[in-house]
Amino acid sequence: MKDYNHQRIEKKWQRKWQKDGIYKTKEGGRRPKCYVLDMFPYPSGSGLHVGHPKGYIATDIYSRFKRMNGFNVLHPMGWDAFGLPAENYAIKNKVHPEIAVKKNIKYFKSQLALMGFSYDWSREINTTDPEYYRWTQWIFLKMFKAGLAYESYEPINWCPSCQTGLANEDLENGLCERCGSEIEKKPMRQWVLKITDYADRLLTDLDDLDWPESIKEAQRHWIGRSEGAEIGFSLTGDGLDEEIKVFTTRPDTLFGVTYLVLSPEHPILAKLENSIINQEAIRAYQLEVRQKTEIERTAVNREKTGIQLDGIMAINPANQETIPVFVADYVLAHYGTGAVMAVPAHDERDFVFAEKYNLPIKKVIDGEGCNLPYIGPGKLINSGQFNNLNNLKAKSKIVGYVNGRLTKKYKLRDWVFSRQRYWGEPIPIVHCDKCGVVPVPETDLPVKLPKVKSYAPAGTGESPLATIDKWVKTKCPKCGGPAKRETNTMPQWAGSSWYYLRYADPQNKKSLIGKRKEKYWLPVDLYVGGTEHATRHLIYARFWHKFLYDIKAVSTKEPFTRFGKNLGLILGEDGRKMSKRWGNVINPDDVVSLYGADTLRIYTMFIGPFEAESAWNTKNIIGTRRFLDKVWRLRLKPKTKIGSAEAETKLHQTIHKVSTDIESFSFNTVVSAMMVMANQLEKEKSIAQTIWRDWLKLLAPLAPHLAEELWALAGYKKSIHLSSWPVFDPHKVQTEEVEIVVQINGKVRDRLIVAQDLSEEEIKILVLGRPDVSKWLQGRGIKKIFYVKNRLINLVL
Repeated sequence: MKDYNHQRIEKKWQRKWQKDGIYKTKEGGRRPKCYVLDMFPYPSGSGLHVGHPKGYIATDIYSRFKRMNGFNVLHPMGWDAFGLPAENYAIKNKVHPEIAVKKNIKYFKSQLALMGFSYDWSREINTTDPEYYRWTQWIFLKMFKAGLAYESYEPINWCPSCQTGLANEDLENGLCERCGSEIEKKPMRQWVLKITDYADRLLTDLDDLDWPESIKEAQRHWIGRSEGAEIGFSLTGDGLDEEIKVFTTRPDTLFGVTYLVLSPEHPILAKLENSIINQEAIRAYQLEVRQKTEIERTAVNREKTGIQLDGIMAINPANQETIPVFVADYVLAHYGTGAVMAVPAHDERDFVFAEKYNLPIKKVIDGEGCNLPYIGPGKLINSGQFNNLNNLKAKSKIVGYVNGRLTKKYKLRDWVFSRQRYWGEPIPIVHCDKCGVVPVPETDLPVKLPKVKSYAPAGTGESPLATIDKWVKTKCPKCGGPAKRETNTMPQWAGSSWYYLRYADPQNKKSLIGKRKEKYWLPVDLYVGGTEHATRHLIYARFWHKFLYDIKAVSTKEPFTRFGKNLGLILGEDGRKMSKRWGNVINPDDVVSLYGADTLRIYTMFIGPFEAESAWNTKNIIGTRRFLDKVWRLRLKPKTKIGSAEAETKLHQTIHKVSTDIESFSFNTVVSAMMVMANQLEKEKSIAQTIWRDWLKLLAPLAPHLAEELWALAGYKKSIHLSSWPVFDPHKVQTEEVEIVVQINGKVRDRLIVAQDLSEEEIKILVLGRPDVSKWLQGRGIKKIFYVKNRLINLVL
């Protein structure tokens, strides 16, 4: 065969791999395990574009690399097929969600098959399979019995377009993440999970994870722990005996409080109706606020609005002064206690509000002539017996003085877990007039989603399931009397919160995962996916995993040891995000047909650093194809037993570079090193068979089809992907050694001898793996790295 025929070669080896089952994961054995996981996709009708496979290609390269390095690799794939995306697609195209999902999965699988991924398809899972969601329902029941799942009737985020309630995590800038509609606050019966019970652990355990610092920081911000105090303010008015609790991080300024502010949704306002003189004005203000998004209400530069409660005053517990009480939209019900003590002399927002409404401003921290508001430290003034104390040291003393309590609050809210839609896991609960809320017995799981003709939102605030009397009416598991099934369904995030466990034991009918397999495969060694899930899927999965750890269903505290580098987008050729709207979507099927899967794989990795955004350029992909054509032509050169010294040196430099850079996800430099080596081989009159053998092994993870074909042409019978990775021999690399000084925050902590001219990334990988460095990094992130070539590296923590 003269020319490189990618279509013939790729189809040939894909059939052979499938027939031989070379990627099927074997249980146990003496080899160390390596669990490599992609965030599984939801199968949309439009299929994949060329930007989608970037993460899949990266994990496939890494999986093949680890397999050749002697690891027992688990690399599975499945489908996140419940939820709004699939249901909205079905409604738009007037096809039942179940039918649409099956069709879309078939299309997705055909696209993935074209690219030669090494997935173990015998472990494929689908969140809409009753045998799968049986265990999703089982986890919910365990949470219910542990008091972590409860019914709530509080106002929630309601999307008028999607016709369902949403969690805070499903919003972007106060709008529905799915359709962009403005969210309303609507009181509804909801199922909620007490994720806040795990807030401290979710926060603290981040320090032990090998994740990008940006993702850990996003989670810290979302969880938002604030340490402060809860202090009670008594209310005065006609016949009143009520108290308002406020949460503050600044109890040291208590003597400077000159008014209180309540959120318009604060429940105490209903109790005060008969005592508020201007009740009609308060109601009108509350109605006005309902039309605003949270973003509008809390914008820094927006003019603050509010209205005083006539007839109601509060008592400052520190000095017994009577102060006015306001309702203002910049205070949110779910932050703190929904009530704020205002200290205008020492808070910018309070200062602006006080000036607008001509309220007293009382300075209680001596800022030595600084302008108001003053937010820095200092000695207390106008604070009674606490005068002249340092304000920070006085915090706990003032809290004790007013009988308050030190506490912590979180920005994280409990997870609104039910949806008023059809396409989701049924919640395994029944409602009985006699017994109340009753869990479905575990032996009756799964509670299957019934077949329906109409699956569009009912528009009544209830799921379409509520209209199916035959399904809704049931018997109470407790008393045997008439009862009704729960008609809300679970959100899309339910099935994806534990799916990584099921891959390890997909056929188990007795438990969600067997203990022996869980202990062998968990935690996931490498997880790769979009960073847009940093404050949703990743927090939810960590919460569920910690709960499963508490009930001894799993043996590890965290599900994912290492999260791959941030996955940078591949943009369209016009520099915009690929979208049908812009008409810039490129179908990978077309690219594979024209240039080959191996070309697509290598170009996607070579286009730029893994974590960086890159724009697709069809003209440039031709250069990648030419590289593979060059490799194909080289097959005629391996004729000798001994190669040139220069080729031998270059080979071992390449082995070292490729091995190091695959491990660190620096795939663009991996491809670059391979291209340099190909140029070297092209210069050789003939190539040593051992050099050709080892170089093909380096090529195998990147271009699995071409490498397999060339391997077979060289006379090898066993698949190249089951061969061992080439061994780096430092003695064959003709470079001088240098000493690198390792500093941490400017102090010398280690020294190491390395080959001259290693890159900063290579040095970093070597340094971070040294015990004398690791002990200084425990629990601390790296802010910056300063590297002086061949001399020193300084890690700033």
